[in-house]
Amino acid sequence: MVKELGVGIIGCGNISTTYFKLAPLFKGIRIVSCADINPVAAEARAAEFDVSAQSIEAMLVNPEVDIVVNLTIPDAHFPVSKAILESGKHVYSEKPLVLTMEQGEELRAIARAKALMVGSAPDTFLGGAHQLARAHIDAGKIGRITSGTCHVMSPGMEMWHPNPDFFFLPGGGPVLDLGPYYIANLVNLIGPVKRVAALSSMASQTRTITSEPRKGEVIPVKTPTNIHALLEFHNGATITLSASWDVWSHRHAHMELYGNEGSLFVPDPNFFGGTVEASGQGKDIQPLEMWDHPFAVNNWEHPLGPIANYRTAGLADLADAILNGRDARCSLDRALHAVDVMVSILKSGEEGRFVTLSTTCTQPAALGIEEARALLR
Repeated sequence: MVKELGVGIIGCGNISTTYFKLAPLFKGIRIVSCADINPVAAEARAAEFDVSAQSIEAMLVNPEVDIVVNLTIPDAHFPVSKAILESGKHVYSEKPLVLTMEQGEELRAIARAKALMVGSAPDTFLGGAHQLARAHIDAGKIGRITSGTCHVMSPGMEMWHPNPDFFFLPGGGPVLDLGPYYIANLVNLIGPVKRVAALSSMASQTRTITSEPRKGEVIPVKTPTNIHALLEFHNGATITLSASWDVWSHRHAHMELYGNEGSLFVPDPNFFGGTVEASGQGKDIQPLEMWDHPFAVNNWEHPLGPIANYRTAGLADLADAILNGRDARCSLDRALHAVDVMVSILKSGEEGRFVTLSTTCTQPAALGIEEARALLR
């Protein structure tokens, strides 16, 4: 019988329902309890999904819990993850892993000292579309990646989020909130980043909430909301990344990668699926035939229509890595490298200079069809 690791969830907000609903798809993990600073929220989720509601303190000494999933707000990620590690349990955190490099290095030191593993979202780069793009690059179909562009731009989070305040405070902003999806996928496709440069600004020092229930309330903006960055990779590629909440509409593609023998057009890294397109030297752009990858199958209703949603794949991969003594694809080293990229972009925008990163990492192992199937029940 395949061993299962018990999972506890700290943070019972909206994102927790995704983990509760999708975790049963995967081998090796079983959610046994949940906790929240608001006990009522934990009790509601526990009743909804037939698990135990516990205090955070009780969860951290629960012998049935091997991995704790940290779904708290970004500002709480570090202290909560630190407490989890100090209790002797593995951690899987929502993105971003931490908000500073000092916090990340402290987590890494504790994890190493206690022989524990840390994983972090996003895991969307494990999706069938992005792994198809990876296979296309690895097969040399567009040659060596030399350059590219990435764009993630919208009017802002106050349009739909009921409590958008933290998005516009230090630790928020489009780079730390949405950047992880793009940077994780770039590391998946290209490898680690060497140095960055950026220009940053904000369109307004305040925002007016237009979502319910706080419609009309004015909130402060204390972090850049418009960032244009240049990333130089260790393989020599140079990629532009534009992340903004000051754009009403645009026609930029999510991600385009240019090789010396062709180009690749990658769908939104915020999702697992989508259409991958490519061209060769003949310049004729055509969609790649979607392969039979299990994480490309539509399984989730979205306002825009059915999508492939396999969030918790990273958690399942971490559990498998723990059980089999291998590297996790959503590893601490890669998550911390992404944090290094993001905080260096913000530092460059503030100081007006190139910033060389203090970390590096390896590309994660590709997740092909058979490897993905092996994670599923």
